[in-house]
Amino acid sequence: MPNRNISKSVIKRLPIYLRILDQLIRRGVEMISSKELSNESGFTAEQIRKDLAYFGAFGTRGAGYNTVFLREKLLKIIGLDSITDTIVIGAGNLGTALTRYNLTKNPYVNIVAAFDKNPRLIGNKIDGLDVLPIDKAPEIIKEYNIKVCLISVPAHSAQEVADLVINSGVKAILNFAPVKLSVPEGIHVHNADLTIELQSLIYYSSAEEERLARLDKESKGKKPEREKPFS
Repeated sequence: MPNRNISKSVIKRLPIYLRILDQLIRRGVEMISSKELSNESGFTAEQIRKDLAYFGAFGTRGAGYNTVFLREKLLKIIGLDSITDTIVIGAGNLGTALTRYNLTKNPYVNIVAAFDKNPRLIGNKIDGLDVLPIDKAPEIIKEYNIKVCLISVPAHSAQEVADLVINSGVKAILNFAPVKLSVPEGIHVHNADLTIELQSLIYYSSAEEERLARLDKESKGKKPEREKPFS
């Protein structure tokens, strides 16, 4: 990979391209153009070409991209050419769902363990995976050389959990707690705030309903008043 700073927005788009390529390969598609990738992803063809050009020349002018070849390159660029061991902190409803999904649907990730401090959850199984007490996390992190962690705990516990896993060697955190984490330089945090996402969606939904209602009212509007004659 070229030695240059790649923006976070570019990095976040790469897994989207990878997912599309996975789907295309399953459908037997061998070649795809940047325009077709644009239709599939919602990003412009120019943006896609620019994103991929940061890492090399993967396409052929006039022919497009070989789906298998591009997928293999993206796997190496992202670091998914080997399975990544990770852990989940927080085994409540959301943590359980995240663990179960990644155990069964994410071929690039291996959930090594899930942790919680609630005695009622410790010892439960999530698709055969035991929920361990949180104080066991540093041991597991060091044993498996865990670098990536998913945090799904209440806001008041998130910083404490982040400090614990960072001090044990974690370098990247996917944070589902509705709070901003304070982390040292060199530690990467992606926040997934489902509440904010839902609230923004509700805004658009409400605005759309208001627009439709206004248009409907206008279409059924009052008949124009007759002009009064000049006196």
